[in-house]
Amino acid sequence: MPPLIAVVTDSTAYLPGVPGVTVVPLRVAVGGKSYDEDSFVDDLASATTSRPSPASFAACYSSLAESGATGVVSIHVSGQMSGTVESARAAARDAAVPVEVIDSRSIAMGLGYPVLAAARAAATGASLEEVTSAAHRCARTTRTFFYVDTLDYLRRSGRIGTAASLFGSALMIKPLLHLVDGQISLHEKVRTSARAIARLEDLTVQSAGDGPVEVAVQHLAAQARAEALAERLTKRVPGLVELRVVEVGPVIGAHVGPGMLGLTVTPHDLPGL
Repeated sequence: MPPLIAVVTDSTAYLPGVPGVTVVPLRVAVGGKSYDEDSFVDDLASATTSRPSPASFAACYSSLAESGATGVVSIHVSGQMSGTVESARAAARDAAVPVEVIDSRSIAMGLGYPVLAAARAAATGASLEEVTSAAHRCARTTRTFFYVDTLDYLRRSGRIGTAASLFGSALMIKPLLHLVDGQISLHEKVRTSARAIARLEDLTVQSAGDGPVEVAVQHLAAQARAEALAERLTKRVPGLVELRVVEVGPVIGAHVGPGMLGLTVTPHDLPGL
């Protein structure tokens, strides 16, 4: 019987239900009350976020072991942006089965794609090492770019790496950002929303190249813009295999604000997966 490897992630992957994947939610707080991310419906402008506790991960790993898992691959939001990985590692040390904790060094579908790669490998009966390797390979080759309508949320979040240089800029700057070494970093500055979105599209096309790729268009309260962008990409990315339109939740929303558009590109069917 092949080993049964379970895959765990956190709620910032924003994936629909995936067989073999267990999601541990981050928390969102406002007005002294704390909620799991998927149950939060309050105002983002005053929200704060927090990691899951080590106890939450411990309970998750224990349940999976009791259900027959012989190992766990636990893949999470960048450790530069959240302490979630630290909580997972703390719980992994005392787990009943081996747990490999992976820092995706990304967020949203930059995390989601490595989770899907791990789940596909696990579904074939791959070993703990093979599932871990699949996730790492996908994370290394996945790129994310995004645009924010306002700097106010980034300013408040404090976890923005070199993007902090934006705060001395003109108020009308529309920053294009990306993830470098797990941190949000400034890619370039654009003067208008229309130019920013056009440039975001161009960066995605360049990153996709001619090979087979999957692309995720992510947004927060910008469904129409996201769908229009997705439609244009179907005509411009020659190797597009699958395209998703995903609305992110309040944990990301509390840091980027409404109007955010993000694009994530990953190779399809990497060798060895």
